[in-house]
Amino acid sequence: MDTYGLILLIAMPIFVVLIIIEIIAYAVKKKNYNYIDSVSSLYSGMTNTIKDVLGLTIVIFSYEFLVGKLAIIHWQDVTPLLYVIAFLVMDFGGYWYHRISHTVNYFWNLHIIHHSSEEYNLPCALRQQFATVTNILFIFCQGVLLALLGVPKEVFIIVAPIHLFMQFWYHTRLINKMGFLEKILVTPSHHRVHHSMNAIYMDKNYSQIFIIWDKLFGTFQEELDTEPCIFGVRRPVRTWNPFLINTQHVWLIIKDTIRTKNILDKIRVWYKPTGWRPKDMEEKYPVDYLKANDVYSFEKYNPSYSKVFQIWSQIHLTTMFVLMGFLFFNIKNIQSNNQYIYYGLFLLFSIFSYTTLMDKKRLGVITECINLLIVSYIVFSTQDWFGLNQFINNGHFLVLAFFIMEAIIACYFYFVDFKDEKKIQIV
Repeated sequence: MDTYGLILLIAMPIFVVLIIIEIIAYAVKKKNYNYIDSVSSLYSGMTNTIKDVLGLTIVIFSYEFLVGKLAIIHWQDVTPLLYVIAFLVMDFGGYWYHRISHTVNYFWNLHIIHHSSEEYNLPCALRQQFATVTNILFIFCQGVLLALLGVPKEVFIIVAPIHLFMQFWYHTRLINKMGFLEKILVTPSHHRVHHSMNAIYMDKNYSQIFIIWDKLFGTFQEELDTEPCIFGVRRPVRTWNPFLINTQHVWLIIKDTIRTKNILDKIRVWYKPTGWRPKDMEEKYPVDYLKANDVYSFEKYNPSYSKVFQIWSQIHLTTMFVLMGFLFFNIKNIQSNNQYIYYGLFLLFSIFSYTTLMDKKRLGVITECINLLIVSYIVFSTQDWFGLNQFINNGHFLVLAFFIMEAIIACYFYFVDFKDEKKIQIV
């Protein structure tokens, strides 16, 4: 975790700078930029970062265990060549991990959030699965391959996050085709195809760093000038809440498993191709699913928001980012009595609450008020905010003041700012 945390601390400022540059570029080119969609994407990234730092992931097989049991090669020295080999093997395994994630019903649940944005920009790269159990698919597609080659743990824990973070930059519409690099690397053009719902682009370009794997295994598709990319998923998620996006697909599978009368279908629904449902479920409980021609005319999930709400959403996101940064900065000082876990869970609840408000749901107002009660209890019972007062005099009252303001503003937005909506969702 220490190595991962160090690489994360280096990567996060780079991500933020690149996102700001992209926003400026959109403004210069006078193109519309969906700030609310980006806020949702960034909150999704925060939930996963908090989860990982809190250690909420249950590790089924540690990489060290796999190396000890499976290694057929034993390296005497850790050389630069070994890092290169590990990177290439991880990229090869990553292709199959990615491909299976798209083609098996259960595994699509672990990946759908990454494709859920109907925009295509750098923040959408941060939409990642919120899984508390180590991904078995990752273990077999990448971990086992590296373990068989005897790649040491110290190499794995450096190569894995670098390989992941190198997939960030190509999530943008601002970079066109890149000449000869199109033949070697995954470029923005290649990955735009992958994120598209167009029939010709579906299930193409699974490669993560080197595009050669798609060309070798018959899944490559070039971006065509005559076929503009349309982003999103064929069963639109219709929410900004990352927790709901992460559970929608698996909840449908669970309900189909319980409801279907066919015993075999209760098993098949988990491993069949993505989107497969038992026949009796399709007839009795149909779901909205865009057909091939529908993608050209479907209406994006984009509720109207006032400028004030958009500005407040950015202020809220920035504040939550600062609070998350303080958790990481001060985590060693608040590890006693599991205080860091309580802090992290509070941040996760706060993200759930605000993204629910972004969906214009009454539940968002209720949870924002609950948030204030939680903060008030912590502040008045401890006369501190997880050690903040040692850095800022009466810092706990600043935190309390923010959440008082947040609860008031949430009520204003729901009962006043959103009042012109024809229909406000209840739950």
